Amino acid sequence: MPRAAAPLNDPQIRELKPRPTRYSIADGNGLVLEIMPTGSKIWRFRFSLNGARQPTVTIGDYRLISLRVAREKAKKYAALVAQGISPVATVRQDRGTERRVEFVREGAELYLAAAMAKKSDEYQRTTQRALEKDVLPAIGNKRPADVTAEDVLAICEKIKGRGSPKMALHTRNVVKRLYEFLIARQLATSNPATVIPARFIATPESRTRVLSADEIGSTLRAIYASGIRRPLKLALHLLVLTMVRKSDLIEATWSEFDLDAGLWRIPAARMKRNSDHWVHLPHQAVSMLAELRQSKTSQAFVFPTTRGTDRPIAGSTLNQAVKALGLDVEHFVLHDFRHTAAAHLSAMGEPAEAIEAALAHEVKDAHTSERRRMLQSWADFVDAQIARHRLPDY
Repeated sequence: MPRAAAPLNDPQIRELKPRPTRYSIADGNGLVLEIMPTGSKIWRFRFSLNGARQPTVTIGDYRLISLRVAREKAKKYAALVAQGISPVATVRQDRGTERRVEFVREGAELYLAAAMAKKSDEYQRTTQRALEKDVLPAIGNKRPADVTAEDVLAICEKIKGRGSPKMALHTRNVVKRLYEFLIARQLATSNPATVIPARFIATPESRTRVLSADEIGSTLRAIYASGIRRPLKLALHLLVLTMVRKSDLIEATWSEFDLDAGLWRIPAARMKRNSDHWVHLPHQAVSMLAELRQSKTSQAFVFPTTRGTDRPIAGSTLNQAVKALGLDVEHFVLHDFRHTAAAHLSAMGEPAEAIEAALAHEVKDAHTSERRRMLQSWADFVDAQIARHRLPDY
């Protein structure tokens, strides 16, 4: 009995490179993908009738027919073969319709298959995530021509409601590039995302909000006075003190910390850069991390989810915790903690190079001792704002 072929997947297909001579990889059920020396990837169907191998028939180009659709076609052809009927006429008829995209979901599949091959892994991941999480649930079952600018704006507004204006803008851009891809292949005639200005989604104000000294104190006092879980309170405070991005904090693992030395090494792979990022922890941050370690429920993550699996909290958890507080702080999102720290440190006379280094921006000659002193000064400044109306639980 012949060995069943291991099913293909899109990331694997995108990685297939051309060779001097064409070669094929089987997906199963008669479906094979042939990679040409030119780099083209062609779906074909192999079958036998009355015990005799028949000439292979062409289904179409991978750039126009997604893996899911190709499997559906192969299943249909295999059913005909099982009845003793040659599928050749049906295959030829289907090839005349291969350039049609009935729904946005099908267009997205083609886009991911054809346009992502030369993109970075991170670009592919963020694009696919935007499509699967927000775009396709909203408009995936609509025809491309039926999607309006209002549909795209509604998607973006929903994301902004989660406290993520930057992700909302990224998602709008994903939709815009998806439609550019479809229009270039005559699969759509207009682009509903182009009429939505970027300023309607992520305004400059939403990216440069700086909390005043009073707002720093009132925000942290409200956090500590709230009923949210203690680890989340400490996470929000640590965001203020360490100047790191939210994702860098919530995905932190215990192996990255040397609390005795007051150091946190965020690996280059997590930072999406060429070198590790070192955070010099003020003594307040060390105390918070020591408390978290003493009561830790995960061997790996500093901020594990409470849902029973050993993984970090979701990216939206801290946003939702702050939103539930009903803070009287206008146009504030968590990323503004970084802008706030940078602005206040600059006003305190701290060197720009040290501030940029603390923000994990690429700078030269950022001295370790200077950064350590600066972050301790910042932590002391934050303490002073909280202490204006001291809370017993802090």
